[in-house]
Amino acid sequence: MTHLILQAPNLVTANIEKIAAMASAGGVQELGNTAVRLLDVDADARAEVMACCEEFGMDYAFFEQISRLRDCRILAMDMDSTLVNIECIDEIADMAGRKAEVAAITEAAMRGEIKDFSESLMRRVALLEGVPATALEQVYEERLRLNPGAEKLISTARKNGLKTLLVSGGFTFFTERLKERLGLDACHANLLDVAGGKLTGKVLGKIVDAQGKADHLKALADQLGAAPEQIIAVGDGANDLKMMSLAHFSVAYRAKPVVRQQANYALNVSPLDGILNWFRLSH
Repeated sequence: MTHLILQAPNLVTANIEKIAAMASAGGVQELGNTAVRLLDVDADARAEVMACCEEFGMDYAFFEQISRLRDCRILAMDMDSTLVNIECIDEIADMAGRKAEVAAITEAAMRGEIKDFSESLMRRVALLEGVPATALEQVYEERLRLNPGAEKLISTARKNGLKTLLVSGGFTFFTERLKERLGLDACHANLLDVAGGKLTGKVLGKIVDAQGKADHLKALADQLGAAPEQIIAVGDGANDLKMMSLAHFSVAYRAKPVVRQQANYALNVSPLDGILNWFRLSH
């Protein structure tokens, strides 16, 4: 039996009915105001359903069965443009009047056009040389916001016994604050070098790149004995793909095309807690 979850900020009944008919659904269950579950759908209608959902601006997800969230072990997330609404490095660069230059490199790296993430990060960090370290606090306070649904997704995952992991090609200044704020179990990111109250334009230690993200997730999975079917991994850029490949529930959130093509699931219009609609929750 295949289930189809449809979600959008404003679901249109006529569109749901059209997709239900197209997929020969055995029934429709409401999952709150923004999501429905179509029961016993025809899996052969997948291509048509996908095209229709794209046209209607709806997120869709097919499942052979609906798992219990508590049967998962790990929720792993990227930070910039996934958990939070900005690319922190671009905003730090903005404080130095170099945002356009840095953002262009960030965008190319996230789209997968620059293959070497470490090299792209070093190029960008070099452009931050001389920026006052206080700019980091300013970015955190004034510009960084959690993406919609982030807090609910994380708190619900924690209540259901999942370990929460934040892995970022960004900076520890931000991940550590988010870890404390959200009660995350672990986070890994890059450490900016500071001297005399200013950024030196260098990163200290080993850079957390695509492989680094995957390695941190794999280490946690090994420690917990978590299989891919028990891992949810959420990202938006090319450097998230290796990490996401370790998870059955690989989720492209507002992602670049290269990531949407390779992820098993996508949230293009729904908030992060839309992930919860794919599972049975323990109360």
